[in-house]
Amino acid sequence: MSDWYETLFRGVLFPLYESGLRRRHTVRYLREYERNQWLPPERIAAIQWEKLQKLLAHCWNEVPYYRRRWSEAGIEPGDIRTLEDFARLPLLTKQDIRQNYEDIHARSLRGQMLYKSTSGSTGEPLRLGYTRESFERRIAVMWRGYGWAGSRMGRRTLYLWGAPVDGPDDLHRVKDRIYHRVFGRKVLNTYLMSDGNMAAYADEIDRYRPRVIVGYVNPVVRLAQWLLEHGRKVHRPLAILGAAEALHDFQREIIEEAFGCKAYNTYGCREFMLVASECERQDGLHVNADHLVVEVADRKPALDGSEIGEVVVTDLHNYGMPFVRYANGDTAVPGPATPCACGRGLPRLARVVGRTLDSIRAPDGRVVPGEFFPFVFNDIPGVLRFRVHQRQLDRLDISLVTDAAYDAASERRCREQIGRVFGERMTIAIERVDELPLGPSGKARVTVSEIE
Repeated sequence: MSDWYETLFRGVLFPLYESGLRRRHTVRYLREYERNQWLPPERIAAIQWEKLQKLLAHCWNEVPYYRRRWSEAGIEPGDIRTLEDFARLPLLTKQDIRQNYEDIHARSLRGQMLYKSTSGSTGEPLRLGYTRESFERRIAVMWRGYGWAGSRMGRRTLYLWGAPVDGPDDLHRVKDRIYHRVFGRKVLNTYLMSDGNMAAYADEIDRYRPRVIVGYVNPVVRLAQWLLEHGRKVHRPLAILGAAEALHDFQREIIEEAFGCKAYNTYGCREFMLVASECERQDGLHVNADHLVVEVADRKPALDGSEIGEVVVTDLHNYGMPFVRYANGDTAVPGPATPCACGRGLPRLARVVGRTLDSIRAPDGRVVPGEFFPFVFNDIPGVLRFRVHQRQLDRLDISLVTDAAYDAASERRCREQIGRVFGERMTIAIERVDELPLGPSGKARVTVSEIE
């Protein structure tokens, strides 16, 4: 699809579909967010603060859970005069939501809610409620953030995404085909991806010739590795966007070498959709601060001298089931205070490290972020993919998918580098496997800890 179709889609087809057929306000919200991004940081902060004050007053009046929790902490909305005051409010956890599910709903909006579920890294689903306005705004924010990397609406895009294996019925299949064709996109199911059918995915890229590829990070990396291993060249897109998992630098290098284009990082979660994303400068991820409040709390020193903290998110527009200071289990490194050279006034995260559970504990009590392991295995000859599983404090079970370059020297180097960080008390058990299956969400967790 050419530039003229992108213009037609954005100016005519998308507004007709969203505003006319679906009677949604997504287009209006998108215009609002696109204007906001160019405002100076202090003006964006003022917009965020105004929205936050309204949300806190609503929660106090309408949501029994927050009124009870904040009263127990001796805090009322009038006491919140700064973001430092806001940070005194109790965190909201998944356990809090499960134990107080009904009381987290706003009384006056109970009949106006939409719902979806998270799969959860523990396998225990969490049902999430949100309002229609919240959903429409999330779609608008997604289009804004994806657009920074070139994934504009109407632009020919291929998605390497998870989809139900059994698929929809015939009627829904026809509707999906029409929907995706109008939106200029094609979806390939990564749940079915294996080393044996990589050529089919490469063939489909050549056949479809997308201008942009959007995909789960691990499947995109696996395909990129296969392309490099087999010397296969495919149609070169303008950009590749990684989603659903943190994109490490070593993975970005593999993707860019295989596809011959820039790879961009995005950060989101099912509770809020897109939280932050890279712009064309690729100097950190711009936070959607006019839509969310994102904190990096409880910061601790990282191996590279930066600070890693827990990601805490507040949705400023979900009045039906408000998430206020929700700890989603991710960790991140805050970005610089100076504005990005792109000119956008939105603040930045330096990088998203990953799940809190991805951190591995050393026997002496130190916490080593999961990002340590990609740096190790990236330099080990023959290691294609890996997974680190910690079931007990003094043992690491490491599964490796390798090729012919992996030998005794490679394994010795693995043990030396990991042992240097974790100490002699850590048992390192290495197993070579043919495949590392994806989790139920279609994501591949490279580090898994069962240590509380």
